[in-house]
Amino acid sequence: MALRVEPSGQACGARVTGVDLSRPLDPATVAELRAAWLEHHVLAFPDQRIGDDDLERFTLAFGGFGDDPFFAPIPGRRHIAAIRREADETTPLFAENWHADWSFQARPPAGTCLMAVDIPPVGGDTLFANQHRAWEALGPDQQARYADLVAIHSARLPYAPDGTYGARDKGRSMDIRPSEAALATQTHPLVPAHPETGRLGFYSTLGYIIGIEGLAQDAAIALLMELQAWQGDDRFVYRHRWEPDMLVMWDNRSVLHRATGGYEGHRRELHRTTIAAWSGS
Repeated sequence: MALRVEPSGQACGARVTGVDLSRPLDPATVAELRAAWLEHHVLAFPDQRIGDDDLERFTLAFGGFGDDPFFAPIPGRRHIAAIRREADETTPLFAENWHADWSFQARPPAGTCLMAVDIPPVGGDTLFANQHRAWEALGPDQQARYADLVAIHSARLPYAPDGTYGARDKGRSMDIRPSEAALATQTHPLVPAHPETGRLGFYSTLGYIIGIEGLAQDAAIALLMELQAWQGDDRFVYRHRWEPDMLVMWDNRSVLHRATGGYEGHRRELHRTTIAAWSGS
């Protein structure tokens, strides 16, 4: 069966069929999938009855494992974390704000993979916002306002001991490990060129970005709040609806993402890996 890539018809995203991820991928198929990934930014692979070994093999095919701080891996694995919420859980929804995974690292992951383990019958969609489109929709004067800014990134707001997922976060089924390491900072251009395509786009957003170099903090936060509303505008968003036996991969350099709820009373679990920063090879 030939590989088929069907665009979502929304701001990004495509559905991929004609490939069996329970088997090793040959180099030609990996190259074809990578080209589709760079074009559509989010790829969904339905009807894939795969396990953790297959998820790890798939991740390695696209660049190796990224470094995942603040999550404990599942038993017996070093590079897989469980994104889990129990049916009776009442803690605030995990990852409900727009973000790009681990943007506070010096070499953030190129992508993220999520494999469906337990999918509720309703709700739990993941939203993706195309940051190339968000940039390109601005007028020249607005682009000039942002083009040369350097953002200060940090994990302190979510993952410091006093952060969102710190000591005050009780009753959560996910194994999150806050630490003082979250206080570190890292800078990245606010509007970098994608390292593989060269296309400009916003990188990350308020939350993991805590300031702008050269701007007073009040001015920086005001700018970031204004920008965050633009980055998540509906015209840039793809709503992904999960299915059992589905794997999804996305490009952290192109899109923001956030979780949604609506599945109260149902359990939800996905297994997650990150794809290491692109090496150019």
